[in-house]
Amino acid sequence: MPAPDVPALLNRMASTLTHRGPDDQGIWIEPSAGVGLAHRRLSIQDLSPLGAQPMRSAGGRFVIAYNGEVYNFPDLRSELKMRGHSFRGGSDTEVMLAAFEEWGVRDAVPRFVGMLAFAVWDDTDQCLWLCRDRLGVKPLYVGHVGNSLVFGSELKSVRCIPGFDRTVDREALTLFMRHDYVPGPHSIYGSVGKLPPGVLARYKASAGGRPLETRYTWWSVEQAMSNAIAIPGDDESAIQQLEALLLDSIRMRMIADVPLGVLLSGGIDSSTVTALTQSISVSPVKTFTIGFEDERFDEAGHAHSVARHLGTEHTELYISPNDALKVVPRLATIFDEPCGDSSQIPTLLVSQLARHRVTVALSGDGGDEFFHGYGRYTTAESLWRRLGRVPHGLRSIAAQLVEGLPSALIDATLPWASERFGQYGARGTPSQRLHRLARLAREPDWFHFYRGIVSRWSEYDGVVTQGSDAGHLLADPPAWMRALSPSAYMATADIQSYLCDDILAKVDRASMSCGLELREPLLDHRVAEFALALPLTRKYRNGQMKWLLRHVAYRHVPAVLLDRPKQGFEMPVGAWLRGPLRDWAEALLDPRRLAADGFLNPEPVRRCWEDHVSGRREFAGKLWDVLMFQSWMDEERRESSTARKNV
Repeated sequence: MPAPDVPALLNRMASTLTHRGPDDQGIWIEPSAGVGLAHRRLSIQDLSPLGAQPMRSAGGRFVIAYNGEVYNFPDLRSELKMRGHSFRGGSDTEVMLAAFEEWGVRDAVPRFVGMLAFAVWDDTDQCLWLCRDRLGVKPLYVGHVGNSLVFGSELKSVRCIPGFDRTVDREALTLFMRHDYVPGPHSIYGSVGKLPPGVLARYKASAGGRPLETRYTWWSVEQAMSNAIAIPGDDESAIQQLEALLLDSIRMRMIADVPLGVLLSGGIDSSTVTALTQSISVSPVKTFTIGFEDERFDEAGHAHSVARHLGTEHTELYISPNDALKVVPRLATIFDEPCGDSSQIPTLLVSQLARHRVTVALSGDGGDEFFHGYGRYTTAESLWRRLGRVPHGLRSIAAQLVEGLPSALIDATLPWASERFGQYGARGTPSQRLHRLARLAREPDWFHFYRGIVSRWSEYDGVVTQGSDAGHLLADPPAWMRALSPSAYMATADIQSYLCDDILAKVDRASMSCGLELREPLLDHRVAEFALALPLTRKYRNGQMKWLLRHVAYRHVPAVLLDRPKQGFEMPVGAWLRGPLRDWAEALLDPRRLAADGFLNPEPVRRCWEDHVSGRREFAGKLWDVLMFQSWMDEERRESSTARKNV
């Protein structure tokens, strides 16, 4: 590409991310090295021009473009001042650059407490560093266009590069259809992937080819668990230690030069964060909740009770089905690659509500994965203890027989199955529950059994043409994970995949789509390491999930306001597909279109659709995955056509 085109390209790449940084835009180019950085700014720390990026270090060696926050920058700044560094502004970015000059990039990064994704050019060593935070709170895509290295916070920033290969990765698509999200290191495109959490990558130019890459893992769940030290003391001591860690985490995340609030659902996680934030705030904390007219999905009343007890400045907004449905056509654009988690809708709506009054908000994400908050952790282990005693061959034969039974016959003759199998987390009619359990019984071992528990579509469905998902963590877990107890295995699997690539990706896209920065105190790495060192008895006790975290919350909020069944951010997608979204879905699921596209087999999709619309079966989750991919494909075609016209 001719050099004069580079500034225009960088500006175009940055402009695709205006929603992430509506306050400013900047580019930096080093023509002799063939390197350019672009940045969109959401002003949080040091709102003056001294906080603008890309930013060069005081000594001139490093240039950075950076997304996120280093929360302990005041302490690092003080230490660096003692070592002779001076600062012009008040941003964490300037402190990071000074840290690189003092300790080097590899040794500086582990000192950072925060969420981050950055690109740093080292002018002395003529190399580029890319880095992602420990748990993957902030996204970073990296790939190639020809021999050129390209990267960005969202796929839309690299898709606009001339020559970008938009070929859909069928392995990634298969994984999406199974898990509702595209797990890293994949992206939906074969030409670009996600930099894994806790990884620092170094790139050096090569003679006539792609840059040479060296990757360093600077933090991982495996390392944290191997270095874990048992938490000393009795239960009360453990509660105090966790509360102290959370207070420090929240105190750091309250630093901002813009208004700050908390997203409050009324559950254990968000209530704990809200309570501790209020306990150290000099004024009532701003809290935000959305409610739904359908009581089955509404948590606003619980959140209101918690907010009233704590004395927060509470804002709640009740959303009608039409309000939620209006968001659906925009999902493919906002979420950038297919996302099948329907809680994307309320997450987006509550982010928009909060953004009217604040620029930064705290959330309770991470509590379920680190403190045993999912019912499936208990039910999956209990069920496998029973199924696993039966030889695999016998289980497979029995499963085939059960799967061959007509649904009507099962529902008529086994009404007790709803209650009996419901205790293991299966949902739906007796036949739906029994057929699902039969499919799970086919799995050869515990690891594939748990993968089946967290799957929507599986290899048995044959939904993706020429599909394969053999390369994923859950398909072939490493030896260190296989050695874990079932409860530890499930949690570490979820932390490394579901939390990072579904929950945090969803939260990032939803919040940043309206210029809101979300911060997750429960995902401070010190809290995470503390949780990974806890025995199961301090996470799950006497049938009570999140035991230790719950008892921190009890210090501030009465148990009567918190002790209720876990609800989650679910949406009535099944009813929508039979009602107001039916025509939209029918068009996207047209068998001729599916066949022409060549990605999904029409037969299993249409079978699910017809059974769902008729009310014979409940396939909302499976169908939502297909619909999110199909609507993403519509957006992909539209954007690809526009790109060709602009060439």
